[in-house]
Amino acid sequence: MDTVELLTQFNLTRQEASIYLTLLSEGELNGYEAAKLTGISRSNTYNSLAALVEKGGAFVVEGSVVRYAPVPIGEFCDNKIRKLLQTKEELIKNIPRKREEIEGYITIKGETHILNKVRNMISEAKERVYLSVSEQILEYILPDIEDAIGRGLKMVLITNKPYRLEGATVYHNEEKPQQQIRLIADSSNVLTGDIDHGEYSTCLYSKKKNLIDLFKDSMKNEIRLIEMMKGREET
Repeated sequence: MDTVELLTQFNLTRQEASIYLTLLSEGELNGYEAAKLTGISRSNTYNSLAALVEKGGAFVVEGSVVRYAPVPIGEFCDNKIRKLLQTKEELIKNIPRKREEIEGYITIKGETHILNKVRNMISEAKERVYLSVSEQILEYILPDIEDAIGRGLKMVLITNKPYRLEGATVYHNEEKPQQQIRLIADSSNVLTGDIDHGEYSTCLYSKKKNLIDLFKDSMKNEIRLIEMMKGREET
């Protein structure tokens, strides 16, 4: 994803993002200069500069000729994130409450959506997390795992390579399929499936007690087998 595309994630159009990047690299510019440097028509440039000011990406510098100065990128992003967090709290406060929790089986598709669900399940857990996943995925979600450990959660991990993590109980199973993921949080919700096919990755999420119990038993049996094999190797 290029820089312009990244900036569109902060509610800028591609033209606004291009002009913003030009301001960051060149410094203060008037509309004519910005149009000349970007190759965007003057009318569109002036509209985009006005929008940048409105969206917090530029300041107006008053003078005989109106010029525009960029808001530093870190400040711009922080302001956007701060506003989104405020909006999040307002939505949580005012959104209608659902009548009951979904207790069926939900299919989650796409690697990004699956990893987001994994991170949310870990961050929302209150007591314990059991996670069976490859070392590669484990490294990706490590900050969420460390945060959970810091909150005092019991953390049990099964991964395909030897791994050490303070505060967690880690089991090594080199025969574990690298694409497979299994996660149980607080004995109340479970996620299972494969995560190695990008947008075609698919996982099943559920709060069904029978499925949770099934995977709890499966992971307990896997841990027992790992411990047995380790005991044989030591003897």
